[in-house]
Amino acid sequence: MELRRLGPVGQEKPAVVSEGVTYRLEALTGDIDGEFLASGGIARVREALAAGELPVWEGAANERIGAPIARPMAVLCIGQNYAAHAAESGAEPPAVPILFHKHPNTVVGPHDEVEIPPGAQKVDWEVELGVVIGAEAAYLPDEQSALDVIAGYVTSHDLSERDYQLAESGGQWSKGKNSRGFNPLGPALIPAGDVDPQALRLWSTVNGEPRQDSSTADMIFSVAQIIQHLSQYMVLSPGDLINTGTPQGVALSGRFPYLQAGDVAEVGIDGLGAQSTRFIPASSTTREGTTR
Repeated sequence: MELRRLGPVGQEKPAVVSEGVTYRLEALTGDIDGEFLASGGIARVREALAAGELPVWEGAANERIGAPIARPMAVLCIGQNYAAHAAESGAEPPAVPILFHKHPNTVVGPHDEVEIPPGAQKVDWEVELGVVIGAEAAYLPDEQSALDVIAGYVTSHDLSERDYQLAESGGQWSKGKNSRGFNPLGPALIPAGDVDPQALRLWSTVNGEPRQDSSTADMIFSVAQIIQHLSQYMVLSPGDLINTGTPQGVALSGRFPYLQAGDVAEVGIDGLGAQSTRFIPASSTTREGTTR
């Protein structure tokens, strides 16, 4: 079962794909958001599918695919969560999860075009397993309770501008993570019960050439460990998105050129789906107060 949101930007409607057929969900919910997830929405969709109560979405294949969750309150990201990626970044593997934030407005559809920021020279790709929270969580006592608050999993693309992240950051990473469209998401939200989060192949290509190819089995901190750890420092809300880190094979390694306008990056996770993002030039050539 795949939960999707289809339609023009800002007008997406909820849908579910089951056995290759797309069904409308408007009779069950106005959107796939935190309220839907927290109120047992996924279980209601399963029941409606089993009862044959959902109408087929005719022409669904012609609709734009939006991000599969609407209006996350927070996008929380874990840095350097694969040892080989930490090494290619010139860092030791972290002893505790490294946290940074992306603005929720960075979330866009899995095939939407993304701007190269004005004057940016070091835009980088990062395929990541995204975790969507389904229930409010704080001070979780153990890893099983952490798994219990997960609604589902999604393919996430944590785009980065490395100069903004490292050279211009003042020690914080978020400047390099928050440009317009810097978190393509989807195509689908897969319910947690259908996924083993520590046994997923994830990969990326640029212009058809391979870049990343790894497994979530190689994470330093597992999904359960990440969720439990974060809950000790903040309240996780239904609909929140957590990006769990990227494996080796990014441009920061020095082995590949950074992204430019006209490039196409594809990222995917087996069982969760793939994205294709074409990069376009921004509307102006310099950022305010910056010459490049």
